[in-house]
Amino acid sequence: MPSPTPPSGTTDGPRSDVGRWGGNPWQPPTTPSPEPEPEPDRRSRGGGRSFWARCCGCCSCRNADDDWGPPGDRGDRGAGSGSRRPDSRGSDSRRPGSRGSGVNAAGDGTIREGMLVVKGVDLLSARSDQNRREHHTDEFEYDELIIRRGQPFHMVLLLSRPYESSDQVTLELLIGNNPEVGKGTRIIIPVGKGGSGGWKAQVTKSSGQNLNLRVHTSPNAIIGKFQFTIRTHSQAGEFQLPFDPRNEIYILFNPWCPEDIVYVDHEDWRQEYVLNESGRIYYGTEAQIGERTWNYGQFDHGVLDACLYILDRRGMPYAGRGDPVSISRVISAMVNSLDDNGVLIGNWSGDYSRGTNPSAWVGSVEILLSYLRTGYSVPYGQCWVFAAVTTTVLRCMGLATRTVTNFNSAHDTDTSLTMDIYFDENMKPLEHLNHDSVWNFHVWNDCWMKRPDLPSGFDGWQVVDATPQETSSGIFCCGPCSVQSIKNGLVYMKYDTPFIFAEVNSDKVYWQRQEDGSFKIVYVEEKAIGTLIVTKAIGSNMREDITHIYKHPEGSEAERKAVETAAAHGSKPNVYATRDSAEDVAVQVEAQDAVMGQDLAVSVVLSNRSGSRRTVKLHLYLSVTFYTGVTGSVFKESKKEVVLEPGASERVTMPVAYKEYQPHLVDQGAMLLNVSGHVKESGQVLAKQHTFRLRTPDLSLTLLGAAVVGQECEVQIVFKNPLPVTLTNVVFRLEGSGLQRPKILNVGNIGGNETVTLRQTFVPVRPGPRQLIASLDSPQLSQVHGVIQVDVAPAAGGGGFSDARGTSLSGEVIPMASRGGA
Repeated sequence: MPSPTPPSGTTDGPRSDVGRWGGNPWQPPTTPSPEPEPEPDRRSRGGGRSFWARCCGCCSCRNADDDWGPPGDRGDRGAGSGSRRPDSRGSDSRRPGSRGSGVNAAGDGTIREGMLVVKGVDLLSARSDQNRREHHTDEFEYDELIIRRGQPFHMVLLLSRPYESSDQVTLELLIGNNPEVGKGTRIIIPVGKGGSGGWKAQVTKSSGQNLNLRVHTSPNAIIGKFQFTIRTHSQAGEFQLPFDPRNEIYILFNPWCPEDIVYVDHEDWRQEYVLNESGRIYYGTEAQIGERTWNYGQFDHGVLDACLYILDRRGMPYAGRGDPVSISRVISAMVNSLDDNGVLIGNWSGDYSRGTNPSAWVGSVEILLSYLRTGYSVPYGQCWVFAAVTTTVLRCMGLATRTVTNFNSAHDTDTSLTMDIYFDENMKPLEHLNHDSVWNFHVWNDCWMKRPDLPSGFDGWQVVDATPQETSSGIFCCGPCSVQSIKNGLVYMKYDTPFIFAEVNSDKVYWQRQEDGSFKIVYVEEKAIGTLIVTKAIGSNMREDITHIYKHPEGSEAERKAVETAAAHGSKPNVYATRDSAEDVAVQVEAQDAVMGQDLAVSVVLSNRSGSRRTVKLHLYLSVTFYTGVTGSVFKESKKEVVLEPGASERVTMPVAYKEYQPHLVDQGAMLLNVSGHVKESGQVLAKQHTFRLRTPDLSLTLLGAAVVGQECEVQIVFKNPLPVTLTNVVFRLEGSGLQRPKILNVGNIGGNETVTLRQTFVPVRPGPRQLIASLDSPQLSQVHGVIQVDVAPAAGGGGFSDARGTSLSGEVIPMASRGGA
């Protein structure tokens, strides 16, 4: 990606969060290739140790080469890569031949009279069949059998003659390049006999040449795409069914199975966190929360193959793919591109000319399918995109997962477990020392699982964060980390608890330089970090406050104990011993709900809580800021002396015109007000930071007619430009699972304060309530979205699904249906 460009007017200096990703230049490929050259090695601290030795201690003892060839071949090997890659498993003598004639024990292909030959297999894999419905996989736009582990499924064998009690039938599942029984990559299931590890098969019905089987799977099975074959033994000889790609079986985690460690004991949770294909993501500031709908699309055709390809691309040993702790950790590493050519390239520079503005994405499908198709990392992502793609991947694999937003999220760079802000003697920020930052919001994931690798009491929600902020064991990944360990400040619990604890429950500490050069704490803002943690509510589009599961009540004894326990394990364990407080003047900041393109005003309210007069020298500094806390230079300031009588309050207002802030705007339209002051009588130092944002308009979507599976439907999109300037190179995106594959619409320019109307057609492929989501992006305006619910009726005749998988157009030029003035 291009080198980071600071906001307009930003002075060069050491503090620049965007610089952490500046060393990852991205150039568009000249020749498509499934395997890009590896990125420069950023893992020198790993000392040549393997990914698994550094990323996941529980997998470090495994030899990745047992399941994988040389690193350069990893993108091409294994059943997990699905239909994207040609089969390159090699000629293992234990594998049946490719699709064609059966083989006998002699391997000459001769079928002797009386042999039990399997002429065909019906895996009951159609979406409307029993297996797919019982395993809650009927929404996957796949024809292959997709099941969840720990739950039985059914199949019907078509034999050359009736089944006899003396016949022996054995089922076999294989995954990986070198499948072995001891690793769980080769599974042998004798029909009618007790299996091992939870695997067994029973005859449920034998009628003529049909043999009905019920197969029980292990709740600890490896997840992925397995080859399937059948061997028979009779007095006339042995037969082995050749491999047929149509008989491949996908096995996923099973939150419906009590024996699976990902089990969730609430059906409404499973419906929301596993099966829901869309969701809400929250952004902005705590006082001005924005929300947008996201199409997770975990059941869209190709997405499951993309998810398994991510594991293949990392070279994850198949033997470790039954463990959700290992799976979620490697996904947190692979969704970002640093270290491992993962899915998304992070970009916080403001220059997205070589890719897609992170605010313009409306779903995960386009991103994942592009990665699967090309093998190249997709430009660009920011925290909510990383988190949304992670939600898609983990839900697709069967893990209950939700997207979580933390407002006022700290980025602790020195493991002090506090957010340290340094000032000179006159309370002017010392930017060369201010390496910590507070993000207006940060988005990550919770996923649900037991933690057998931890002491009891740490099961349940686990934090996984795919945004590349700091390294963990030398690579850019984070989690899974038990929410219970975060809540209680147990920062020695794996993985990455200190960093996540600091994001939600650290204190903002203001340090002032003294005359002798030492620093003294002048103010501790205890309620400034992790002020609100939210996610989409179950079964509705409401917002749910989940702060209480991460934190004890703010200010409570338990909360203070958790913070101080964690700080004792940080790099500044005695930080609280130097506190000095004399605070009788309170500061409160108020910002009106402002709209992009309009004038605004911010106010500071000073309150004297003492019994004596107080004189305050007040300084206000206003600058633009990225949502990551990186700020531009001050573009407006105000200084005033305020006299407060005992018990009195006074408001100081700063008006800001559109023409004053417009030249300085950056992504998200956010601004930072720094308030500092000094109380003459008591010596109290006032310090406060307040972030607010400018709202952007929504897109208005209207459905024109009824929606029916397989029939063309039309939607109207209306947008009014709120700015007095022309929007250039405007791009709309349209996407909705079961409705519309990702579609890009180029509409050209939209004049200042102009209204435009577009109409688009789509063909629904799945019935039920669906979300159609749209976005608008241009260099002058982004973060514009809209959504409409579409209730799709089944096709006439009762057909539940369409054979079509939606249409996808890229770069289509769309004329406006109508234009209007302001």
